[in-house]
Amino acid sequence: MVLVTDDVKIPRRRRYVSPVRAEQAARTRRAVLQAARELFDEQGYAATGVGQIAARAGVAVDTVYAAAGRKPALLRELVETSLSGADTAVPAEEREYVKELRAAPTAGEKIAIYAAAVAEVQARLAPVHRALAEAAVGDRELAALRAEIDERRARNMRLFAADLRATGELRADLTDVVVADVVWSMNAAEYHALLVGQRGWSTERFGRFLADAWTRLLLS
Repeated sequence: MVLVTDDVKIPRRRRYVSPVRAEQAARTRRAVLQAARELFDEQGYAATGVGQIAARAGVAVDTVYAAAGRKPALLRELVETSLSGADTAVPAEEREYVKELRAAPTAGEKIAIYAAAVAEVQARLAPVHRALAEAAVGDRELAALRAEIDERRARNMRLFAADLRATGELRADLTDVVVADVVWSMNAAEYHALLVGQRGWSTERFGRFLADAWTRLLLS
């Protein structure tokens, strides 16, 4: 693109982004997020300072702010990346397991795919959710984030219920709202914390249990 002034064309300079610098920035961001995840899990959100995160990541404090922002923003990034299973947030409809379950022809297959995905997501999310639950008690911004995540799950479960309904295999006596609420309650971090965190279930056992329970509860 060019700028035109008095019939004289002046080339517009294109901003050059070095691939090396971009990769360095991505590595730094991953290190900061990983350090925060470890420290929040080890000592809690309130007891963890940005200086500690910087030291664990091997960077300066200013680098932490530049890479992820203040502690609340950093925790939000941890929540989103844990849900997405990627270095950056990925919308639900763009996640691979969502594409797979929507393409699956039967309700049983859809449930199996989703149950396995929930088990994997919760394994990543567990320490982050504990930090969020702690922080939400005294921080309005993070309390709003926790409520936002819960409501987002509820909306997605209504879509999941409709997807199951389209197979013709759901119980006729259950509405989509009831189906969505049942799945929503059992895919929560709190439910995972009870069975995996307190009772010592493995991720695989938890996933198999969800698939079996939802199949028995919801399908005709």
